[in-house]
Amino acid sequence: MTELDTDADVEPTPTAAPVDAERDTGRGMRNAVEWAAIVIGALVVAFLVKTFLIQAFFIPSLSMFPTLHEGDRVLVNKLSYQLHDVNRGDMVVFDRPDGQPESEIKDLIKRVIGLPGETIEARDGVVYIDGERLQEPYLVDGMRTENLAEQEVPAGHVWVMGDNRSGSSDSRVFGPIDEDTIVGRAFIRVWPLPDISLL
Repeated sequence: MTELDTDADVEPTPTAAPVDAERDTGRGMRNAVEWAAIVIGALVVAFLVKTFLIQAFFIPSLSMFPTLHEGDRVLVNKLSYQLHDVNRGDMVVFDRPDGQPESEIKDLIKRVIGLPGETIEARDGVVYIDGERLQEPYLVDGMRTENLAEQEVPAGHVWVMGDNRSGSSDSRVFGPIDEDTIVGRAFIRVWPLPDISLL
């Protein structure tokens, strides 16, 4: 009688690999840390951009009509005047001048008309700079500039006015503004979407 080898050709029964719970927990923690870092990094970048580079502003009135309408939103380059001087025709956002009525709106937007050292005046509703008539194609036909007696713009200041001269409180009311109060230059309208355009 032949004795059977009970161990021969018998494959061991496979056992399930234990779940590595510790490794899964570590992976989840690492993912959470990565996402937190991404969110925090994005917030920091957004803060830096808004503080030092570009900021959005809401247009609350018609003082810059027809160039800007009430409810428009513009982006302002806060770095512009760190790189070059203020130019005539620029639309600038600046701190509300001292002595102006209290308002929730802390910043104003107007167009730069007169530069430091220039003499500005209005004659028969037309602006003159150093005795020469200023071409203002951004004004609607028939728009007159009133209440502007001859005066010199002081050093370090600019003269600003709204494009809607009859509906704008500007340097004719509060005088020339200090260049140090300028937040930046409005360079693009971003809202409403159909009206997106460079300024």
